[in-house]
Amino acid sequence: MKLLLIISMLLLIGTSTSASATCATWLDEKVGKLHSKKTLDLCALTKGRPVLIVNTASHCGFTPQFKQLQALYDRYKDQGLQIIGFPSNSFRQAASTEEKAADICYVNYGVKFPMTESIEIRGANAHPVFKSLAEQQGEPNWNFTKYLVSKDGKVVSRFGSGTNPISAELTNKIDALL
Repeated sequence: MKLLLIISMLLLIGTSTSASATCATWLDEKVGKLHSKKTLDLCALTKGRPVLIVNTASHCGFTPQFKQLQALYDRYKDQGLQIIGFPSNSFRQAASTEEKAADICYVNYGVKFPMTESIEIRGANAHPVFKSLAEQQGEPNWNFTKYLVSKDGKVVSRFGSGTNPISAELTNKIDALL
């Protein structure tokens, strides 16, 4: 009888562990962290959480949005929102090195949310995450395009560069997901 109880408990624990370890398949990626030897596990960062994915550039007219993105992160991180920045030179406005990009993000704008290494976000060489985003909501047409992803990994909204991260348009959608 004790053995049956122990086996039942182990099966129950195993089921709950595997269920909680899932994420959207398109987010089951590892990518380097900006100007670091560390790797970001996108699955671990996003599973069961709403996510705002933003393609960024350090020398763009929209670069000051880092300040609003950080304010958004500060406002919602304890409620579960994850923001992930993906630097890219796809529009030829990135810093010349990851070190310079990191200084702009971390020093100039105080970014605390995860930032990846520089990646391609458009075309045949686009990172798999951005290939999936393009299939679901279209390719970014400029820097600071924002994709809002639900807890179950579905892209629910796409916002252009001109959408301020702390605008009611975006925050209302985030509130609905939380």
